[in-house]
Order: sequence, then structure tokens, then C-alpha cells
Amino acid sequence: MVAMIRAEGLVKRYKEVEALKGLDLAVPEGTVLALLGPNGAGKTTAVRCLATLLVPDAGRAEVAGIDVIADPQGVRRKIGLSGQYAAVDEYLTGYENLTMVGRLYGLGKKRSQERARELLDRFDLADAGDRPSKTYSGGMRRRLDLAGALVAAPPVLILDEPTTGLDVRARQQMWDVIRELVSSGATLLLTTQYLEEADRLADDIVVIDHGQAIARGTADQLKAQTGGERVEVVVADASDVDAVVRLLGPIAVGDVQREDRSVGAAVNDGTGALRRLLDELDQAGIRVLDVGLRRPTLDDVFLSLTGRAAEEQPAGDQAEEVPA
Repeated sequence: MVAMIRAEGLVKRYKEVEALKGLDLAVPEGTVLALLGPNGAGKTTAVRCLATLLVPDAGRAEVAGIDVIADPQGVRRKIGLSGQYAAVDEYLTGYENLTMVGRLYGLGKKRSQERARELLDRFDLADAGDRPSKTYSGGMRRRLDLAGALVAAPPVLILDEPTTGLDVRARQQMWDVIRELVSSGATLLLTTQYLEEADRLADDIVVIDHGQAIARGTADQLKAQTGGERVEVVVADASDVDAVVRLLGPIAVGDVQREDRSVGAAVNDGTGALRRLLDELDQAGIRVLDVGLRRPTLDDVFLSLTGRAAEEQPAGDQAEEVPA
């Protein structure tokens, strides 16, 4: 399949901080690639390079077959971009904001106005479309910004944490819109910290940390790396946690996680591992409040690969907050 987004060896430095360290990406036409990583991992820097907002220090990248360094204007004609923060003019109405974007894309006055009304309706903003956007809630502004990325119906969409700040209903609406766009042939690069979002939408996932890709694959492939299933135990007495960790260690795949009175780890033979652990807990006289076996989630993948949750900021790593 043709790669609509391709990056090879992307490097970007901010003074002493190397935000990207040779990142490679490939997004086939009509698919969704989710770029996952903790804050400061390099996600936004990668997006800015691909969207021509930053010039990489090394490596190369193409969007829709166009070199992002040699022809940035050509790239901009092929993409729709939504950043982490809503980029709307608060003194214009929602309708005027979208109409302005359409005119900037060269759609013409009539088509820009039609497209603005279509998108206001699609994003549940029709009733507020003629109000100044400064009167919108944060979630409404976010939806308006996302609508702006779709005005010209671009073949490539780059969305940087597009549903941050949206409530559950609005997030579900956005997921539906993304599915519709991809089914009609659009290609999407998505960064997100909502692991459920990547699980539901992405055809492929790249996990990055400290500017490098540390894992690639489908959601199921990444989950398989943490073991087939996961055992979790909650003990009645917190003093028994260390003993449970020791019992679970020999049958665990990777590290054993602990929190308060809860202990968990990925295992290969789920049923067998659970039976063995229950027998050993019984022999040790450890009272259990709850025990369960479940499939790993992308949260487990994150903990296994990076040692921290998606929203955590690694100490001293502020690369994505350095101004362009």
C-alpha cells in the first residue's frame, strides 16, 4: 500500500534536548496510525515536523508524496491539522471561523459558507454557530477547531490529541467522524493519551519514548508482548503484599506491579498461572479479597514498555514544551 505519511530518521533538537532521535513512521493510505507515548516523549514534535511547523535537523519526511522540507506549501494543501489547543478566533462566530478557513483554502465564498454549515451541524454546533466563539465552552471550542481541520476535506489528517477536554459524548461523536473519514479514504496520524481511543481507532500503533520508537504493531500485537493474560490479586492485609509479589514473580512475564494492597502481572498460561497462584496463596495462609484474570490492555503495554502511565511527565524532559 502507498504510504501517505512517511518519516525516516527524523531528528529534532532543542538546544541540549534531543526531542526526536531518528524516528521512523509509515502510514498507509486510508489507515489510522496512533502515536502513543508519555508527555515529553516527542509526539508533538513529530507532528510539527510532519505538518511543516518545524524543520527537522536530520532525516526526511513526505506527506502525500510531497517532501515536507522541499515543498512545505504543497504539504499544507494536502493536510488538515488540529493541534493540542483550539486555534479559533474568539471574536468571530463559529460560522465565520469555518468560513474563513474555507476561503483560505480557496474554496470560494459560496462553498465555504455551505461547508461551514455542514460542519457546524456535524459537530453539534449548529445552535451556537452564530455566536462569538469566545462564548463557547472549552469543549465547544475544541470541536470547532476539529471542524476547521476538515473544512477542505483533506486526504491527510494530523490530529494531535484531538479529543482532550471533550466529554464522553463529544469524544464518541469525534470517533464516529474519524471512522467516517477513514472509511471514505482519508489517512490519519493521531496522537493521543486516551489508550482506549487508540485501541478503538488505530490500525497500527507506534509507541515512542524519549524521541524513539520503542514498539510497533496492532493493539493486539502490542498486548501480546505483555503476556497473554494478566493476573490481579487484592489482599486483605497490606503486610502480605511482599509475599504475593514473591509468589507471582516466577510465573510473571515482565515486572510485577504493586499498588496499596493490589498486585498484578502479565502471565502466559492464564488459567494455569491463576490456579498455581491460588494454591500457593492458600498454602501461605494469605487472605485474598479479590482475584481475577483478564486480557492485557494498552495501559498494561504502557506500563510494561515505559514504566509509567501515558499522562506522566518524565522528570527533566520538557522537550515538547519548548517553543518552536
